[in-house]
Amino acid sequence: MRRVVRSRVHRFDASGEVRARADAVAGEEPLEVRLDGEQFTVTMRTPGDDVELVAGFLLTEGVITSMADIVEVDFASGLDPDGSRNYNVAAVRLQPGVWDRETFRARQVYTSSACGICGTASIEAVRKESAYPVAAPEPGFISPSAVLALPELLRSHQGLFDSTGGVHAAALFAAPEAGEDGREPDLLVLREDVGRHNAVDKVLGWALEQKLLPADRAVLQVSGRASFELVQKAAMAGIPVLSAVSAPSALAVDLGRELGVTVIGFNRGSTFNAYSHEQRLH
Repeated sequence: MRRVVRSRVHRFDASGEVRARADAVAGEEPLEVRLDGEQFTVTMRTPGDDVELVAGFLLTEGVITSMADIVEVDFASGLDPDGSRNYNVAAVRLQPGVWDRETFRARQVYTSSACGICGTASIEAVRKESAYPVAAPEPGFISPSAVLALPELLRSHQGLFDSTGGVHAAALFAAPEAGEDGREPDLLVLREDVGRHNAVDKVLGWALEQKLLPADRAVLQVSGRASFELVQKAAMAGIPVLSAVSAPSALAVDLGRELGVTVIGFNRGSTFNAYSHEQRLH
């Protein structure tokens, strides 16, 4: 129920008519992540799939490399002022030696739903070393026609967006095998969230739980733009192709070239631009 919140609105039209009605808006609540009793970060997110969100976030922060690094994720500490449980605190207990508090001092405590790296103190701290390096570009990894099919496949499964119009989506697709030209990519998982980076973290957390990393035969499709942080998250999971319906940033393109990720932008179902390692598309 907290994923979608009902709200009373007044609709105005050009004729001057005003009509009161109920509307659905996307839920947005804070999630505090504690590691071994220490506060690590607070992120704004749409409630739901929170274990995946925590796992994916810790993966892309370079804290963990597998679900085996996590002993438990306990939400019992999250309480409203009236004492009712709100599940907005994730107390994570890690295996001994997984997390070095001194190593991660650069991250501040708050991350907005609009930015996945707002809490990182310096650009050097943003760059992470992946446990799943991206494989060398493989010519013919995925056909252009399969890439063009991704936005509509993504959109057709966005149930929360249909209800609210206010969330981002990310999905992991299996690239068709060689010789399967004309076959649509298979949807592996799709997640939605008010934060585009959260949607990606939930997808990567799912892949981590399913022991699918490195996701070296997969494509990550996102509903917004291709930012630096999303290219980095793809690389942290060994994903070779990131496709976005909107534009990439210059830093996203540079990072894609550096880490071996094929960065695709303006994928609108009829054309797209490949900004790095386009040989995977031939």
